[in-house]
Amino acid sequence: MRAEDGDVALETLFLPFIDGSIAWPSSGGALFLRARDGWPLHQRAWPGLRCEQSFRPAADALERSGLPLADEDDTSRVPLVLVLPPRQRDEARALFARALARCAPGGRVVACLPNNEGAKSGEADLSRIAGAVSSLSKNKCRVFWTAPLDGPADAALAAQWAQADAPRPIADGRFLSRPGVFAWDRVDAASRLLAEHLPHDLAGRAADLGAGYGYLASELLTRCAGIRAVDLYEAERRALDLARTNLASFADRVALQFHWYDVTRGLDGDYDVIVCNPPFHAQGRGDRPDIGRRFIAVAAQALRPGGRLWLVANRHLPYESELGAHFPRVRTVAQEGGFKVVEAVRA
Repeated sequence: MRAEDGDVALETLFLPFIDGSIAWPSSGGALFLRARDGWPLHQRAWPGLRCEQSFRPAADALERSGLPLADEDDTSRVPLVLVLPPRQRDEARALFARALARCAPGGRVVACLPNNEGAKSGEADLSRIAGAVSSLSKNKCRVFWTAPLDGPADAALAAQWAQADAPRPIADGRFLSRPGVFAWDRVDAASRLLAEHLPHDLAGRAADLGAGYGYLASELLTRCAGIRAVDLYEAERRALDLARTNLASFADRVALQFHWYDVTRGLDGDYDVIVCNPPFHAQGRGDRPDIGRRFIAVAAQALRPGGRLWLVANRHLPYESELGAHFPRVRTVAQEGGFKVVEAVRA
């Protein structure tokens, strides 16, 4: 796999080491923030490389490839920090600040972004807190790196940016959220529509697939007194940590479990109710309806006979055939604002 059909940002990130623009550290190791697996990580040995990733499918892929995952609580400093910044700018700025904090004296930070995902802005942001950077462009991406560092060039701004993605109240203080998680600064309109149509007679053991910061699970527990347990499954650990806080007030009434987990791998659960606003993107921009279809199949396998799936999705997403293949009873409950709410009952 090469740039034309692979992860071009990952490939471009390693170009300065391949062409000799900068040297890989001979000792002390390297930390890769928001790491993704791919052939550039295996084209040669990268001594001492450790990877950090909060998105479970990507973390699983790194582990399957034999790449060691770093402990996110580790604050040790290393001579090289690699970064694939996210698209959300506050989150990316916080990541740049953390990269500088993890960089040992004399070390470098190296980052890469696609041109159409803010490469110039990312380069400018890193230079604001780290000083002058060098860069090269290839594969419609830009990789940029600092000079050897002795702390941030603007320590006050770096400290400010380190808190740029900190949790904060949203929805009139009802929830905590943070930049970078799905619909981070609001209640998602599709999830709200689903919540408004949840029947009050839902009861028993429930699961929320793709739980985010916990909105749907909170609405389910608020509206349905018969729910006695909820398992929340979420692939993004930053969102799941928020859900723990946002549902803490229900812990004395129901059994809550929080799973940092890739739902597409299947579930061993045995549920009466599943609620779901399935993701239809992975870490890229394109639609991925296959993820939603897999969520439907997994939900069907995890429901008890007579169990009910309540799902919301964009109206254009082709989920009907998957629903029909797994559920004998499927009905569209509502269509509004470009979304559809569906109830499916297992035989």
